[in-house]
Amino acid sequence: MNSFRDNRLRDHETPLSTVWLLNDIAESRGKQELFTRQSPQALKALRDTAVIQSAESSNRIEGVTVAQARLHPLVLGQAKPRDRSEQEVQDYRRALNEIHSDYATLSITPDTLQRLHALCQSASGDAGQFKRVDNDIVEFLPGQAPVVRFRCVKAAETPAAVEELCQHYQYAIDQENIPPLIAIAALVLDFLCIHPFRDGNGRVSRLLTLLALYQHGYEVGRYISLERLIEESRESYYECLRLSSQRWHDGKHELTPWFNFLFAIIRRAYVELEERAGQIKAPRGAKSERVLAAIRAQPGEFRLSDIEHACPGVGREWIRTLLAELKKSGDVACRGRGPGARWRFLGNKGSNA
Repeated sequence: MNSFRDNRLRDHETPLSTVWLLNDIAESRGKQELFTRQSPQALKALRDTAVIQSAESSNRIEGVTVAQARLHPLVLGQAKPRDRSEQEVQDYRRALNEIHSDYATLSITPDTLQRLHALCQSASGDAGQFKRVDNDIVEFLPGQAPVVRFRCVKAAETPAAVEELCQHYQYAIDQENIPPLIAIAALVLDFLCIHPFRDGNGRVSRLLTLLALYQHGYEVGRYISLERLIEESRESYYECLRLSSQRWHDGKHELTPWFNFLFAIIRRAYVELEERAGQIKAPRGAKSERVLAAIRAQPGEFRLSDIEHACPGVGREWIRTLLAELKKSGDVACRGRGPGARWRFLGNKGSNA
């Protein structure tokens, strides 16, 4: 809420470092459809791995661990939890499943946040309920007295604070035209500063991040675990939160450290997806044969748009990838660049056509 008040986001001067990250993410998002339409079996393997890593890492950040051999049966199978830690890993999987399947219908409201908490903290006595006692962020160091790093919103003020945050977020998106990634980063930061639950706030914040990203078309988290990347950068995660939460209660906090951390995580996920997707060859099957038949049927030079018209329902990026394959194998030649490039089918000189 305090990141949205007094036109903070509208008037925020975005530094060049943040602009570069946002531009990189925008470029990667433009390639997302190409990456995610290549090989169903390979992509299923990426999804399964991401789900396992997300359930493991998001809990391990909070000190909850389970044996490696138990992860697959707990997350992807029907294994019954043996203890509280295994229950929490399986609970996180259930929450992920709801976001993956229902993100388009889940409004970001207090009820949804409580629902996510109830799913990922089902074994706790206050699952789905806002805190009843004040809580603070306390750091424990070996041999030293505990240090309060941040005083969260008081329990009595929490329901109103969460309601205001959700309304501010929606208003920023719908009325102020704040770029979605900026609004999402502010949403998650304020959620963590409010700390609305007794326990499980970190896990809910990561579920909230995925939900908001999916709703705005950033679906890289389906294939690459953002939770794993956060865990791998755990020290930076806590340091950036510390820096951006200072003077939060006064509305004078610095947004950039947290923004840059979260955007860097998203960019890393897209880079990893591109690397892994690059190892997946373009699919072969009925769709591929339709495109190949359309290419062979061209009487002379043709443009990519000619193949699009001949193959309704097949994406432009997918056709472009197949043409690149055929060019590499010597089955087609290309003259020019960009949308106006002219292609010509040369015959089955390679192994693709």
